[in-house]
Amino acid sequence: MKDENLTGIVRRISGPIIRASGMGTAGLFDLVEVGENKIIGEIVRLEGETAVIQVYEDNTGLKTGSMVYSTGRPLSAFLGPGLMGTIYDGIQRPLAHLYEKDGVFMKPGGRLKALDTEKKWRFVPDAALAANLASGNRTEAKAGLLLGAVRETESIVCKITAPPDFTYSNAEYITWLAEEGDYRIVDVIAKTNKGREIPIAQRWPVRLPRPISGRLVMDTPLITGERVIDMFFPLSKGGTAAIPGGFGTGKTMTQHAVAKWCDADVIIYIGCGERGNEMTDVLTEFAQLVDPRTGRSLMERTLLIANTSNMPVAAREVSIYTGVTLAEYYRDMGYHVAIMADSTSRWAEALRELSGRMEEMPAEEGFPAYLPARLAEFYERAGRVNTLSGSEGSISIIGAVSPPGGDFSEPVTQHTKRFIRCFWALDRDLANARHYPAISWTDSYSEYADEVRSWWEKYYPSWAAIRKSCLDLLKQDQRLSEIVKLIGADALPDEQKLILLTSQIIKDGFLQQNSFDDVDMFCVPEKQVRLLKIIMEFHERCSRCISLGAPITKITETNLKEGLSRLKSNVKNEELDSLDSFEKNMLGALDDLERAYRLPARRIEGAQK
Repeated sequence: MKDENLTGIVRRISGPIIRASGMGTAGLFDLVEVGENKIIGEIVRLEGETAVIQVYEDNTGLKTGSMVYSTGRPLSAFLGPGLMGTIYDGIQRPLAHLYEKDGVFMKPGGRLKALDTEKKWRFVPDAALAANLASGNRTEAKAGLLLGAVRETESIVCKITAPPDFTYSNAEYITWLAEEGDYRIVDVIAKTNKGREIPIAQRWPVRLPRPISGRLVMDTPLITGERVIDMFFPLSKGGTAAIPGGFGTGKTMTQHAVAKWCDADVIIYIGCGERGNEMTDVLTEFAQLVDPRTGRSLMERTLLIANTSNMPVAAREVSIYTGVTLAEYYRDMGYHVAIMADSTSRWAEALRELSGRMEEMPAEEGFPAYLPARLAEFYERAGRVNTLSGSEGSISIIGAVSPPGGDFSEPVTQHTKRFIRCFWALDRDLANARHYPAISWTDSYSEYADEVRSWWEKYYPSWAAIRKSCLDLLKQDQRLSEIVKLIGADALPDEQKLILLTSQIIKDGFLQQNSFDDVDMFCVPEKQVRLLKIIMEFHERCSRCISLGAPITKITETNLKEGLSRLKSNVKNEELDSLDSFEKNMLGALDDLERAYRLPARRIEGAQK
């Protein structure tokens, strides 16, 4: 019910920004309903009795003098079983159900409940809590207390806990817990001796981070199956990464690949201001993909938030907060969640438009002065944590950045670099050369490499050494490439020609990955390490042959370059024994070459003596 005292009147309309008088008793960030259609808005500023409201729907036809109703609560997400596999907009309206109700175009004020409150779910009470109650032992009613579980999909079990804002009072404990059975999400499943009731579903303000017990060291990598990421620029579970790049360099495709194949338990994809056809690709591709861990549809552990470029700009601004709140809900259950935000530049543009409408003083390139603070608020909600229930969970955030003209010096990219620790810079030249993913190995970096080193070396002891040797080789290749442009490759000594040759093998046979190849679209960690180890072994043995006097042409005549380049597609993830046979043949060929030049070298040494 609305409080009739919390009403106001529209006095001024400037696009999605509305000024209403008579709102002195409302609170900052209260949710409001504006006009006859009850379009949803949020109070973003209070000036005495006047409230500045940003609305999240099309307000065409809204007039001054229309009524404004405050709900008295902030914009919140409705959290409970039924979220997985659903497509929401920025304010958590279920788009598929709205399409069935209203057709292709949403009507102003059109809304449905975010979750089905009539559907029944099988609730299984927590065995330990039920045993305590049966034996007469008291269990404190506190935030994060595990009450039971509901199987949401075949891939996700939704753990039901006391809400994070459940304030514990003296001598308050659980007195009743529902038995196993079928319940609606609004049904009460626990009660305390103070008369408080806890339902299955809960609400949480989207702009307020959910509390945690403590933060953990991010020393476990998020395995993506993309070789250039996992081996060279790894991301930790709970880490933050940015993918900047100009139009057409592959930001969205890279995020799609990570979302499909990374080892997170839950995927949340936020399409923030992107083209509608890109979101269509996500919907069609993800629905057809089979989760390699469960053998079922990937959508059973995926949640989509779609705010395309033709949807209201204010809803674009709030969409990333809605997405990260849903992620925190699953993190608190002990899941590892990966968020794909595509793109934060469109979100920043929404901030700029809303700021201009509110007549705020602009900062660099017209963006509001609080842009860095808003970016920090978003990325700081990532992390690997201990939850209130005592489990471990994480949120990894991967944000795409779309700098105009590919200029990485623009404000959104520069401010983003302050708050992330993994930078996957996309290169226009690589994209034009059809090198996928077009992540530059010279401009990218990861500050998580040292933190995840212990994990990699636990299973693959040679990871750090191979990675360092390979990156050093690519840096030498970059310097030599500049020389080749001036004097040509023929003028270089064979040692330097070998560096160019091995670097080309690394680029073609390791860094480049075909997302349409059934074998190469995903690469397990063991295969990644072994591929790179074989390539670097090739370089080391060839260097020895050249030092004995073998010309580079003798090495190219062995056809090992072509074999190394095709190895990634010829060897399946589950058939890594084939790498042993290739390595054996490669070493045999290089042994023959080395023997052929070692004997003459010994003869010369003997003659000199």
